[in-house]
Formats: sequence, C-alpha cells, structure tokens
Amino acid sequence: MTAIPFIPENAPFTAEQRQWLNGYLAGLLTNAASAPEPAAPKRPLLVLYGSQTGTSEALAKKTAKVADAKGFAPRLVCMEKFESVDLAKEEHVLVITSTYGDGEPPDNAIGFWAWLSSDSAPRLEQTRFSVLALGDTNYAQFCEFGKRCDARLEQLGAQRLHARTDCDVDYDAPAAAWTESVFAAMGGISPMGPMAPTTEAHSRKNPFSARLTANRKLTRDGSGKEVRHFEIDLFGSDLSYEVGDALGVLPTNCPALVADVLAALGCDGEEAVGDVPLRLALAQTYDISRPSSDLLSAIAARDPSGELAPLLDPARRDDLKKFLWGREVIDLIAGLAQPFAPAEFVALLKKLQPRLYSISSSPNAHPGEVHLTVGAVRYESHGRARGGVCSTFLSDRVGTDTPVPVFVQPSHGFKLPTDAARDIIMVGPGTGIAPFRAFLEERELGNAAGRNWLFFGDQRRATDFLYEEQLTAWRESGHLARLDLAFSRDQAEKFYVQHRMIESAAELWSWLEGGAHFYVCGDASRMAKDVDAALHRACEIAGGLSAEAATEYVARLKTDKRYQRDVY
Repeated sequence: MTAIPFIPENAPFTAEQRQWLNGYLAGLLTNAASAPEPAAPKRPLLVLYGSQTGTSEALAKKTAKVADAKGFAPRLVCMEKFESVDLAKEEHVLVITSTYGDGEPPDNAIGFWAWLSSDSAPRLEQTRFSVLALGDTNYAQFCEFGKRCDARLEQLGAQRLHARTDCDVDYDAPAAAWTESVFAAMGGISPMGPMAPTTEAHSRKNPFSARLTANRKLTRDGSGKEVRHFEIDLFGSDLSYEVGDALGVLPTNCPALVADVLAALGCDGEEAVGDVPLRLALAQTYDISRPSSDLLSAIAARDPSGELAPLLDPARRDDLKKFLWGREVIDLIAGLAQPFAPAEFVALLKKLQPRLYSISSSPNAHPGEVHLTVGAVRYESHGRARGGVCSTFLSDRVGTDTPVPVFVQPSHGFKLPTDAARDIIMVGPGTGIAPFRAFLEERELGNAAGRNWLFFGDQRRATDFLYEEQLTAWRESGHLARLDLAFSRDQAEKFYVQHRMIESAAELWSWLEGGAHFYVCGDASRMAKDVDAALHRACEIAGGLSAEAATEYVARLKTDKRYQRDVY
C-alpha cells in the first residue's frame, strides 16, 4: 500500500524537501501508534502513624514502601500533622500506632486524638481502614490507644478492610501478616520480580557488636542505689546519633539463671530447640525472667488446683499482679509435677527484647563513642536474688572482649530547639539526668545563646549526686543558669523536684512566657505525672490561670513541641 503523502505537491517546498518531510511525519505517526498505553494512575493510600520511640514510625515507613511496590501512591503522615489531611476524602487509611504510659496516645498523637474523639470529627462512610496497634502485654492497657482509634473510626462510619492487629513487643511476624492481609484486601498489585538485595545497615534487626570501654560507678558507698556510667566504642560501625536519641542494647541472660531453669526442666542444655541447643536459646533468645501469658495459662492447665490458676480470671487482674510481683519464670516452673519438654517450653516464652537507654553523651563531645547512665537493678524476693537482665549484663557480664550488640533508636519527639537562642528547662531526677548531660554538652560546644536550667534530684546528696563535678562546674561557669537540687532523704520530710518547681513558679513562668522549651526524663508512673501536675500548678500560681486555662496552656506547649518527655 502506497502511503498517503502529508505534504501536498503545491506546498512551497522543493521535491526533496517534500520527500523528507513526508518521511519524517510518517515516522512520528508510526512511533505514536506503537507507543505503550500510559500506566494507570496509582491509587492513593494514607498511612497515618503515632509513635513515641520510633518503632511505629519505622513500621509505617516500611508499609509505605510496600504500598508503592504494590501499585499504590502512599502518603506517610505523622498524627501530629493530622490537620494536613482531609480524612473525609480518604478512601483507604492504614493506622499504625503505639500506646504510651497508662493507655494514652503517644505524644505526637495527642492532638489527633483530641480531634478524632471530638464532635467536630467528620463522618467517614467512604473510608476503609485497618489498625496495627503496638504495645506490651506486661501492661494492663495493652494496645489501648490503637483499640480506641479502631473503635472511633468505626463509630464515625468507616469500614474495616481488615481487623485490627494487636502486636506485643515481638511484633515482626504479626505486623508482616497484617501488612499482607490489608494489601490483599485492597487488591494490591505485586511488584514484578524480587527486589535487589541491599547491604543491611546496623539496626534493631542487625545490631553492631560494640565494645565496652568504661564501666564506672557513679553512686558512692552508702547509697541505696547502684548507678553506673558506661562508655561504648562505635568504631567500625555505621551508627550515628543525635542528642535525645536512645541506644538499644541486646543483652544475654544470666548464666546462673539459665542453669536454674535447665535444672527445673530436668535438662542438660544440649537438647535441640530448632537449630540451637536449649542452653544457648535460653541464654540469647528467650526472656526467662518475666513469664508470658501463654506460660501462665499452660502452668495453670497443668496444675488447676494450684495458687496460680484462679488468679487468671480477668476479674482478679490486680490479685494476679500482686502474686507475680517479685516472681520470675523459675519460680513458676520449679516443682511442677510434669516439667515442660524443651520445645514446648520455649514456645511459651517471649523473645528477649533489647533495652533502650537514653544516650547521655553528645556525639560532638565524644566522637566515635556513646555514653549511658544506667541504674543496676538488684533485689531479693521469695528467697532468691534477682537482677535486671540488661543492667546486670552491662554491669557484671561484659568484659573488654565481650561483644555488646547495639543499635541507635532515633527520637523524633525529644530534641533540642532548632533555635539555639531558646532557653531550655530540664527536669531529670536520678538516671533521668542522662539526656540532659548530652543536651548540656551539645549546647556548650555549640556556644548556644539560650539559657539552661536543670532540676535534678535523688535520695541523698552525699551519695547520689550523679555527675556532681560536671554539673557544678557548669553552674559555676554560667553554662547552667540555674541548677535546682532536691535530695529527698536529706531532711525529715521528703522533698522532690516537683516541689522545687513550685518554689520557683514565678521564674518558671517567666522562662516559659519567654519561649523556653520544657523537658522531662525519668520514671513515667509517678515522677512524670507529679512534674506535669507541678507544671500546671506553676502556671496557675505565677500566670494567674484557672485550672482549665492552665490545661490549655500546657497542651499548647506540647502542640508547639515546647513540652517534650522521655519517660519510661
């Protein structure tokens, strides 16, 4: 077939020019006809996360990558940025969140929950959702915030595309199953072929084998506590950190405790469980201190007339908690008429989890190393000496040649102000001093213009003044504008950092009104709550605010990231 020319003969071109133009235009037409159809637009997907320590955020990022590979266009949004999203227009929403404290939202999800649980939250009939909740079954309010989000989204009319999944501390397998299920429910398109292998950076799943270079006792003789300063060499790793971050340490269990467990099982430790001997598995892989709920149920089933069985009634939760206080796995399996078989036993245990410690050094002050401030947990109960797994691992069982598996856990909600001219107020009694030592080192090296105010306390000044020389030197140099101390047992009536805050309410209010950032680190169960109450009270006393107005003021501090907590 002869091609129809594009350029007519009467066009103002020579014969050679017409021939060339006809050929060029015919080529364009041929290429256009053979061009592939444009790819279908990817379906939008909102991945909304709430995270305190970074675990939920990491899972959300991983989920977003999977979504992109499966034909979606994911938007990764932290709950604190909820106002940037029109939830009523989202067709698919995946919620990944942890629970903080006593069933509360993570700090970066407080505003989101206040909005979602209010009357102003929109109807969501067009939305399909699923929730991945992270928690710890050792706490009564297990995954409570994830459960609240799940229930509230349903109440607003959203439809579940997959049931909520509640993850314990060993979250990898259930999180992976949830991810697979939600994308199957949404009809995700699988990527073509396997992903190219990559070199895995050091992380929670691939910790770096570091070396402990210093182990120094900070508390003095006569103290009721044992607090130690550790220095860890990161040479040869790809690990880096910022002040405010935490260091994850993967410990091994005490060999004496492992031996006692083996004796209670009637085993010599060479029995195979999977690919390793039982002794090695109990030393490195499983938590043999705190009994899991599965183990409790299995023991009750074997001894239904024993003391434990009736305490598993949900109505007797408080009685069970009292019974378990000071008891470990060894106490519950010792004396069983029918010991567990090795494989059966380890299947009832939780995996040994890393411990996270607030980093107490500035990377600029101590290049290539990281410092920790750790209270060694030691006590006696029910006729046995007990010890914290990781604190005694670092204190007692790590030598110069013992590898210390570590990784950095970034903190996105506990950071110095980006404006170094801002004042900071730090409340860190006991080992809560750790991140503030790092803050002060960093601000000193950076010649930060902002003032620094530290509230520190412990039991007795003579024995428990952690980093006394460094702190007093900073106070004398003016680097610490204020150092307020509270040693609870140096007088007849106990006196704590929150009492010092009330004493200094006027200046505290003045600093806050001037734009200061407020930080708290330490015990979540009592101290952090008492400090929070003292902050509210100081706003009432010095600011002349009502209780309601003080609550609103403190809430704004949190929203503006001027009130940050690292509590545990």
